[in-house]
Amino acid sequence: MRELLRDRERLEHMLTAINVLLANKDRHTLEEVMADPIIFFGYVKQVEIIGEAVYKLTFQFREEHPEVNWDDIERMRHVLVHGYYKIRPQQLWETVQRDIPELKPQIEALLKVCP
Repeated sequence: MRELLRDRERLEHMLTAINVLLANKDRHTLEEVMADPIIFFGYVKQVEIIGEAVYKLTFQFREEHPEVNWDDIERMRHVLVHGYYKIRPQQLWETVQRDIPELKPQIEALLKVCP
């Protein structure tokens, strides 16, 4: 069973990882990220944390807030955790550059209404 009182903490974990990604997304080019496995897997880990936090949200919370595409985030987490050998750098890069900035205001809004 999912932890009913942990949704707020999970959102806070997401926001922390989002802020790390946003603070670092313009420090490197895609080529630099692909050339340095430490940098690459640093990005992977932050996206993975977001996905893991989504995975741990209660089903009730996710159903009450369909404005966030929880399923896509969870699927990305599964690829990063279980398919680590198949990670496509371009897809990760697009996620960090495009999706993460869009996700931040959604998570901030949810934190305002989450007890």
